[in-house]
Amino acid sequence: MELLVVIAIIGMLVGLLLPAVQQAREAARQMQCSNHLKQFGLASLNHEATIQSYPAGGWDCYSTGDCDFGMGWKQPGGWGYQLLPFLEQQALYSIMGDGNMTTMNKTAASELVQTPLGIFNCPSRRAPKLYAGSTSGAANYNIPQQRAKGDYAACMGDYSYAQDNNTRNYPTPSYSAVANGTYQRKDLSKVTGIIYSCSETQMGEVRDGTSNTYLIGEKYVIPDNYECNGDGDDMGLWIGADDDVNRTCSTSYAYLSQDRQGYNSPSSYAFGSAHAGAFGMVMGDGSVHRIAYSIDKETHAYLANRKDGQAAAIP
Repeated sequence: MELLVVIAIIGMLVGLLLPAVQQAREAARQMQCSNHLKQFGLASLNHEATIQSYPAGGWDCYSTGDCDFGMGWKQPGGWGYQLLPFLEQQALYSIMGDGNMTTMNKTAASELVQTPLGIFNCPSRRAPKLYAGSTSGAANYNIPQQRAKGDYAACMGDYSYAQDNNTRNYPTPSYSAVANGTYQRKDLSKVTGIIYSCSETQMGEVRDGTSNTYLIGEKYVIPDNYECNGDGDDMGLWIGADDDVNRTCSTSYAYLSQDRQGYNSPSSYAFGSAHAGAFGMVMGDGSVHRIAYSIDKETHAYLANRKDGQAAAIP
């Protein structure tokens, strides 16, 4: 009897201890996730100091990074690819270099899109490995179905590609036209964020203040699609501007939410995370904040807009 009582007491103690252990582990994962954002913020500031602009958003989902095009709006790859040299990943950034700016290095591109990098994955969501994705839109390179994916997205402002086609540089630029200087990018002055399609935003253009403007944050992903191909998570990590790597705070398309099994967010353009209560966001000044899912939609939109004169404070 005494032995049974002791076993029962031990069982009760273990039952009480497990939730605390799980909570401590999640707190550690959340801290690691916030550290990823901090590294993105520091790398973006170093990029701005070196290149005189924040990392650009790249061209679109039909293109991937190519170091021969350098930095700025002419770079086909998105913000993640452009931050690689500032994240001590110069070798991965340089893998595309072949000295030919008229065509994509397709062999190297396949290797690039199949190279995961741990800093781009939230530890509470998924590991840095290869995941299934879409093979559509592979106009410029032979994209393999298995590719690296990321859990963070740059903020393109309070509009989205779904709302207005004038918020992206469409159709896809010609490599040769960009290389020889004959290509003229679209007028994208309507876009309100810091990082968007073919952007080249300078710090002085963030008129609402860098501490009041979103830069990069955690993106919402449907848990059912972690391992497979889903909207806003199908083209991979190293592509140009698309809802895989850019999200919006539009009051019409932004549905902030924690990842929930069986719940399909109405928008693939929304921010969110696998964490309870709030998602992480790094601002234009490199500071990291936890943003509650319950944030007022208008305030959320103001924080995304770099130039509306509404210097909203983070609640």
